[in-house]
Amino acid sequence: MFKLAGHHNWLIFRLINPALETRLKKYAKGRLLDIGCGIKPYKEMAAPYVREHVGLDHRDTQHDVSNVDLFGTAYSIPTEDESFDTILCTDVLEHLEEPKQAITETRRVLKPGGYAIYTIPLFWHLHEEPRDFYRYTKHGLKYLFESNGFQLVDCEALSGYWVTMAQETTYYLLRFRRGGLINPLWWIVPPVNILIQTLAYLLNLVDRSKQFTMEYILVVQKPS
Repeated sequence: MFKLAGHHNWLIFRLINPALETRLKKYAKGRLLDIGCGIKPYKEMAAPYVREHVGLDHRDTQHDVSNVDLFGTAYSIPTEDESFDTILCTDVLEHLEEPKQAITETRRVLKPGGYAIYTIPLFWHLHEEPRDFYRYTKHGLKYLFESNGFQLVDCEALSGYWVTMAQETTYYLLRFRRGGLINPLWWIVPPVNILIQTLAYLLNLVDRSKQFTMEYILVVQKPS
């Protein structure tokens, strides 16, 4: 796996990572801008397909900034128009209070014919508060991007009911690991989490009820 995951969340990345690699292989090229890059977890994954991987993040990010190449925001990217062939933006859109403004800025820096690849949650608990604003359906995403000048290429639901319920359950169980090693639940919760996710992964193979998806992967193109 490319993005580091713990005992409580390996399942969602087990689904995201291969889906993302498939899109990078098909659509990524040239200079790639990683918006909200954090620790730039997908640099290794994208490397075979792009010439340069530029990470953008803001100075007040909660993440390590050692992999940030450009300091700015999704609303104000410090680069010239049409500077990048590919945009990557993973689990960032829900943290932007003005998504239309961010999409307009993405369109500005993307070359004509270039692709933007997003991962975006539908069901996910509050996180990185207070900067957690929205959740998106596939219909909302289609409207949001097409009304801002992009063409929808691909929008896939990555999981069904069982993955969504299992993943939220494992995050909930983390609250019982407080108190450190002297707490018996510190030792019990990780194997329980692994078991829950393993069962959900197997059930997801036969029941991908997509209206319950935890996450979408989206590809849009700037018209030539």
